[in-house]
Amino acid sequence: MSQSAPVRVVIAKPGLDGHDRGAKVVARALRDAGVEVIYTGLHQMPDQIVATAIQEDADAIGLSILSGAHMTQCAKVIEILKEKDAIDIKVFVGGIIPEADFEPLKEMGVVAIFTPGTATQEIIDWVDANLAHAG
Repeated sequence: MSQSAPVRVVIAKPGLDGHDRGAKVVARALRDAGVEVIYTGLHQMPDQIVATAIQEDADAIGLSILSGAHMTQCAKVIEILKEKDAIDIKVFVGGIIPEADFEPLKEMGVVAIFTPGTATQEIIDWVDANLAHAG
């Protein structure tokens, strides 16, 4: 990336899911690749996640969801982004997500889905290709 501002990504764990190892691994990998990462920690509500993303001038929100609540949590985050006129902040999700839910998630506005076993380099490459600022 040239002299443009670094990409800023909020990594968030919405809801009651208490497993954050994957989120921390992704956050560290993105950070090591030059992305500015804001990790919100566990048990965040969708409105808190969106507020953080807006406050931090984030380019994207990465939701880590292992609890099965991905449809509800993603829908809420995207709905609040629309309410706050911040739909330019892209939403991607990682976690245990059945393939049958991929299309409905994309239809609601999720731009990428990463399942367990995805190489961190694949996520870094996606961020570089889809979020990098024009230089």
